[in-house]
Amino acid sequence: MTPIYLTDDALEAMEMAPGEIADAIEAALRDKAEGRLHVAPKSAILPGEGRYMMSTLAVGEVTVVKQVSVCPGNGERGLPAINGAIMVLDAETGLLRACMDANWITAHRTAALSAVAARRLADPASETVAFVGTGVQAQSHLLAFRDMFPLKRVLAVGRGRANLEKLLDFARGLGLEADAAEPETALRAADVVVTSVTLDYSIKPFLDARWMKPKAFAAITDLCIPWETAGLGAFGTVAVDDMEQERESEKPMLVPDLIAGELTDLVMGKLPGRDWTRPAAFAFRGIALGDYAAARLALARAEETGAGQRLA
Repeated sequence: MTPIYLTDDALEAMEMAPGEIADAIEAALRDKAEGRLHVAPKSAILPGEGRYMMSTLAVGEVTVVKQVSVCPGNGERGLPAINGAIMVLDAETGLLRACMDANWITAHRTAALSAVAARRLADPASETVAFVGTGVQAQSHLLAFRDMFPLKRVLAVGRGRANLEKLLDFARGLGLEADAAEPETALRAADVVVTSVTLDYSIKPFLDARWMKPKAFAAITDLCIPWETAGLGAFGTVAVDDMEQERESEKPMLVPDLIAGELTDLVMGKLPGRDWTRPAAFAFRGIALGDYAAARLALARAEETGAGQRLA
């Protein structure tokens, strides 16, 4: 068995559509519900200086292990803040089948997880999307949601001017109206909200769910760090990615009473119907299942097309 190495550039060149990755995640969720896929809760270490190190593990038809580091000081080094790697191994023998850079998969599997939830919790007629945090996740979510909804307008809230302008230009390049906005203005106008601020618990919350429209949906990728705790009760249906992972976390995202269930329950139709009189939310840390689904899809595509570098 000759392992394959896939760089982020090689992964991007394979042009796996957001919908394909979301479909792969839904299939993996069904496998998990039916006992064919086994996942461990995400592990994380905060070693200081704002660094955040995490790893995931999932075993199904293959074994997928990912390690990602968030290093805020990388900007001064001219490096991306988030870096990592993924190993894909044969689940029967343990032999290595592929190594992959983790940045492209992390960005797009996160957006695909949001898309899986949005298929069930967002208004299909959504036209305005607001991004709080304007980095990589904002762009990957915009690509995913552009394919799902009749989007017309993008509102962006960000502290870094360079990233803010980059996102606005990216949105305009897709033919969308795009403007910078203050947090309250953005949340009051949006049909879909995506928050992806830096994972820094010293940030003072500045978003209030009570500003959102009744049919609005929020994809919360940042541990709820920017959200006012007092306002979270405004959400009706709230799902997380993994209940066990949430229970075991030292810093819960939400009080348990607010959580209706996890993403597997949502996909399998085990949650109550969406309450359209109140906004809904999907809050998540990132789960091994998402990395598993995206990496497995990437491996299959690489084997079909000959993409990547074969390692001696």
